[in-house]
Amino acid sequence: MSDPYAARTAVHEQAVDGFGTVRILPLDAKGDAELIHGWVSEERAAFWGMNGLTPDQVADIYAHLDTLDTHHAHLVVRDGEPVGLLQTYEPGADRVGEAYEVRPGDIGVHLLLAPTGPGGARPGWTALLVAAITSYVLLTLDRQRIVVDPDVRNDKAIARFLRQGFESGPKVVLPEIDLPDVYLPEKHAQLAFLDRAVAFPA
Repeated sequence: MSDPYAARTAVHEQAVDGFGTVRILPLDAKGDAELIHGWVSEERAAFWGMNGLTPDQVADIYAHLDTLDTHHAHLVVRDGEPVGLLQTYEPGADRVGEAYEVRPGDIGVHLLLAPTGPGGARPGWTALLVAAITSYVLLTLDRQRIVVDPDVRNDKAIARFLRQGFESGPKVVLPEIDLPDVYLPEKHAQLAFLDRAVAFPA
């Protein structure tokens, strides 16, 4: 089967034993909108905050994100199959920076996994994918620590991060953002952190 994403330049490419080749591509706000809209419209993605939006609205959000130097969106592809949406951001330029003491070398991450395929969930699959993403964020981007801020009600995401070695931080309230180009409601979040020394011990 040909890889429809083969012609797109990856910011990170990694062969993972027993899993496949993971490529992280800059998101094409318009070209990927239908795919991403399908993911964010599912009930399981309610915490992503885009339920009820049209594909054009999703495209507009990511087109706006593409104008920022501090926030970046990526499509994660495994062996030609899209498997996740990755967003990275500078915590000091984000509302999460108001909720904890940002350190030099920190980077924020949001991760939405694609729906499981016809075969259902695959044991260990998510851990291998997250490990490749961690390599990109901490090693390729040369950062010291990842911060994540899942909704306090999103037990699955919190448990997944803790299994990956993240350390649980404080529960915080992220303030509402109401700007002409972006609206985010207030969010009760569970912070968690992953140090590079923990993920990649010397």
